[in-house]
Amino acid sequence: RVRAAIDELGYVRNDAARQLRAGRSTTVGLVVLDVRNPFFTDVARGAEDEAARAGLSVILGNSDEDAAREAAYLDLFEAQRVHGVLISPFGDIEPRLVALRTRGTPVVLVDRESRDAGLSSVSVDDVSGGRLAVEHLLETGRRRILFAGGPLGIRQVSDRLAGAGLAVEGVPDASLEVAELAGLTVLEGRRLGEELLRGEALPDAVFAANDLVAVGLLQALVMSGRARVPQDVALVGFDDIDFASAAVVPLSSVRQPRHELGATALRILREESADASLPPRRIVFQPELVVRASSAS
Repeated sequence: RVRAAIDELGYVRNDAARQLRAGRSTTVGLVVLDVRNPFFTDVARGAEDEAARAGLSVILGNSDEDAAREAAYLDLFEAQRVHGVLISPFGDIEPRLVALRTRGTPVVLVDRESRDAGLSSVSVDDVSGGRLAVEHLLETGRRRILFAGGPLGIRQVSDRLAGAGLAVEGVPDASLEVAELAGLTVLEGRRLGEELLRGEALPDAVFAANDLVAVGLLQALVMSGRARVPQDVALVGFDDIDFASAAVVPLSSVRQPRHELGATALRILREESADASLPPRRIVFQPELVVRASSAS
């Protein structure tokens, strides 16, 4: 009779009241840097798949590399008493996140290693990834290497640049220049490519901080008809999104375990939600270089 009444009346459970009684919702808040980037879409899918197995749901927030939007999502998620927060932070907000955790909301960093003992994190060794990319370019005989990425205030970008710098150390005839971009987008990559084509001399290799920048560069260079990839300019990206292998010149890239990043972060969040006394953990995956035609010898 109860089920028949539900069907007849179209009853929908008041989840706000349920959360008030339970003390916490079955919703996890996920904040990413840029929802347009397929890398973060895959991370979110990993978190969502793991959440579904535990009877949880994921709400996605896009900070768009904006500190005010990021803060607004954190305020919203705390007010909603979410099960926990997964976040790929913009800027240095670890003190705010530690305070959030202290007030009872578990927090796990995604795609960024915690530099503070108070938070768990799931990340990839970006320094190692940057070194892998540039060592590969050096091995193919490239010497005038350009790093393209930004803003450099994003820790993943600065770590990848640091790895690139380590690779050129001790190679006397190698140079590493830096082109800081306003964002990690196809548009910024295309703009940089057009700027390079207007210059006096092209670099013989570019290491892009992510695949979207690399794809934009590739478009500008190939469509101009004035630079061949990889004959004139070798190109390596980072993330190995699906577009990388499908590009007009298949793109070499440093692969991250995108789905596993999200799934692992969600598992840690669930464990910390069940037992707040667990010590913070740092999970660091090792990247893998995938060589394709854009940097072939």
